[in-house]
Amino acid sequence: MIPLSGHNSTVRTPVVTILILGAIAAVWLIVEGAGFNERLIRSICTLGLVPGELTGLAPLGQALPIAPGLECAVDDQLLNWATPVVSMFLHGGCEHLLGNVLFLWVFGSNIEDVMGAPRFALFYLTCGLAAAAAQVAAGPTSPIPMVGASGAISGVMGAYFVLFPRVRVRMLFILVLFYRIIPLPAWLVLLWWLSLQLLIGLPQLGRGGELAGGIAVWAHVGGFLAGVLFVRLFVQPDLVDERRVALVARGLLTETDGAR
Repeated sequence: MIPLSGHNSTVRTPVVTILILGAIAAVWLIVEGAGFNERLIRSICTLGLVPGELTGLAPLGQALPIAPGLECAVDDQLLNWATPVVSMFLHGGCEHLLGNVLFLWVFGSNIEDVMGAPRFALFYLTCGLAAAAAQVAAGPTSPIPMVGASGAISGVMGAYFVLFPRVRVRMLFILVLFYRIIPLPAWLVLLWWLSLQLLIGLPQLGRGGELAGGIAVWAHVGGFLAGVLFVRLFVQPDLVDERRVALVARGLLTETDGAR
């Protein structure tokens, strides 16, 4: 299932969401060379978050083959402490990048709408750091670099689950050569997604932080739970009220509607 859009209007331009998307695109093109050369691999090795480097539990010099003729080696550079933030803007390939961009655009603008730009920026960063901490906790000795915005975006999805559970999300279902778009309630979409992360991740516990199919599922789970837990600390009630009044005036909401 792929989310295409939500039946959920905004009343303010999602400035931070757009800036994050722009930063991700810029890093992909400038730092990672759009994935067409060795810069992608080298940036992942140098700037990706390696749990074993942060905890000091991975042996220095331990090499991890990451591509033909290329290895990532565990080191103790000072730069490693910046990787929990820097790695949020890196991606491992076009599919990884496009998936994260789509999820952030579908869910991020509505959350920013009720938090305001500064709070949303802080919320996004908080969820991303919580996601990184969850992945490190799940595999503290792992030498595998983790990159991607999906941990922080998972936090945005957790916030959406709390604030807009009844909003319908247009989901694309693809079965071989056939496809269909079906609107589903957000709570169902997000619970299905979280269940899938747990189904993939639980068998991996106790295997030294091995990534399930190359996916940092515990970062996803940690980010989502952080979003659920912290969302109420960042939401601004006056913006919620403002949004409701504006949508009612446009005829997009009725006075009796819930937290849409």
